[in-house]
Amino acid sequence: MGFGTRDDAGVYQMSDDLALVQTVDFFTPIVDDPYDFGRIAAANALSDIYAMGATPLCALNIAAFPIEEYGAALLTSILEGGAAIAREAGVALLGGHTIKDDEPKYGMAVTGTVHPKRIVRNAGARPGDAVYLTKPLGTGILSSALKKGAIDEAQMHEAVRWMTQLNAGASRAMLAAGAHAATDVTGFGLLGHAGEVAQAGGVRIRIVASRIPVLDLVRDMVAVGIAPGGSRDNAREHERFTDFASGISPEQRLILSDAQTSGGLLIAVAPEQAETLRAGLLAEGALAARIGTIERGEGLVVEG
Repeated sequence: MGFGTRDDAGVYQMSDDLALVQTVDFFTPIVDDPYDFGRIAAANALSDIYAMGATPLCALNIAAFPIEEYGAALLTSILEGGAAIAREAGVALLGGHTIKDDEPKYGMAVTGTVHPKRIVRNAGARPGDAVYLTKPLGTGILSSALKKGAIDEAQMHEAVRWMTQLNAGASRAMLAAGAHAATDVTGFGLLGHAGEVAQAGGVRIRIVASRIPVLDLVRDMVAVGIAPGGSRDNAREHERFTDFASGISPEQRLILSDAQTSGGLLIAVAPEQAETLRAGLLAEGALAARIGTIERGEGLVVEG
């Protein structure tokens, strides 16, 4: 599989019982601490592998850095953060490539494996399925607030904790529950990635806004006009395929469209397996927020 349904990773079948899963992701710093930036970027890159129900095996670093301006120690700290997450995930870090650039950038190209019959695609959701989210929203808004000086590093701590949490446990839970479809919630926001699941599966997703977990201070930041440009762009695009109930405010819409970094998994599972999934997610230290259902139709519906 390639990018036909905008899935999280490409898959190349090697044999009847083995397929390679490939992905790459990198970005500019979203926190001030270089070690945390490395950890977040690495967890984010690995997330695409977990979203496919696969196991990551090895990775290559990708870095761009203004070495003359910031010095080697800062780059070393970024790479050490990435290496720490790789060790936690049991991933062999094989090397990588670095270039000089005016703005720091870091991430990984990751290779994993999966049995061809156990791939979890973003297509496959069925009417009646329960929809779960495994991490809270708002990392994009809080990152923007940090850059603007509206919050400090201490107030960013909870967001960093979630962004550095691997989706490995959530992936194990969804496999155990026989998930029909999944994706990870990243730059296109919850509504953007939910829209991809709906389009790929030829279904409609009904989302209950009040059930969606949101990080502390996110609503406060949106109330004073703080949000990244990417999230605002997302919100305008998502209006095209989303039917909002009258009580859903512009601020709520923006949070639902917030561009996430290293977000949670969005999982569709048969209703009779919903409790199995919920229990598995909680046992793995993930959130188990049942935020909606799959219906016949197309697009998204967001109700209060």
